Amino acid sequence: MDHSRFERAIALIDEANAADPHTILVRGAMRPKEQAHAELMSEWVSRLRPDASEELLLAVRAHHIRRWTLPRENFPEGRLGYLAWKSELRKRHAAELRQILETCGYGEPFIARALAILRKHGITRDSEVRTFEDALCLVFLETQLAATAAKLDRVKVAGILRQSFSKMSAEGIAAALALPLPEDLRPLLLEASGVG
Repeated sequence: MDHSRFERAIALIDEANAADPHTILVRGAMRPKEQAHAELMSEWVSRLRPDASEELLLAVRAHHIRRWTLPRENFPEGRLGYLAWKSELRKRHAAELRQILETCGYGEPFIARALAILRKHGITRDSEVRTFEDALCLVFLETQLAATAAKLDRVKVAGILRQSFSKMSAEGIAAALALPLPEDLRPLLLEASGVG
């Protein structure tokens, strides 16, 4: 790994996400939402996979780069609108990451691999993509589950949790069950994981 090139790419991603006008409370501090999420993604990947590749580390850091620039409200209500929004976000995130990696001097094979991870290609057979998905789910559980549960009924929350756990590895699920979440959510978490 060329550490100076890697650090430059991380700095460019962080600089882009630091401009997020939305903030989130993470571990007692208000932070730009996407910058905080990116840092948490990196933290989770490092914990779950200490041998993570450079491509995986850069893909997770850029997973929602400048996401706020394409609001959900710009798309129709309902599942089809949601899927169209997610598809367009994936394209934008990939284009932004490609531009940063090219600026930093990464070659095409490296860029193609980082973008494949970012797009979650091969999630059922690629262990790095599975780690990426584990980190996504863990960041959601850590930062958004309580707020989501406050807005939705228990049946919907249970469905969201089941869907999340269905995409996670055994290591990711174990990490999720160890999170310090509100006690009223623990039965739902256990049930969705198949443990409870």
